[in-house]
Amino acid sequence: MRSEYVWAVVIGMALCNYAVRFIPMAFLARLELPAVLHRWLSFIPVSVMAALVVGEVLRPDGRWLPPLQNPYLFAALPTAFVYYKWRSFLGTTVVGILFYLAFRGLLG
Repeated sequence: MRSEYVWAVVIGMALCNYAVRFIPMAFLARLELPAVLHRWLSFIPVSVMAALVVGEVLRPDGRWLPPLQNPYLFAALPTAFVYYKWRSFLGTTVVGILFYLAFRGLLG
């Protein structure tokens, strides 16, 4: 496969993706949305992130691990607590990595 073809496909996909996302956002940005709809839309990023994280915690590498042998699950609990308590992304990331390494060493 020629590299020009691959780049053309990548650029075409990027433009289509941008157009599909930009047009509705540009349209909605000019409207005054009802408070209920605005509140509902504010939960979408959190919901998407939760779905991604929960899927990776419960099924790392696409396979189920028994809960008592899952270092991701054990590390997710204190990590969630740190974020809930201090709302620090950097602190949460560091705590998550450290707890994961500790639990992987204990369980692995």
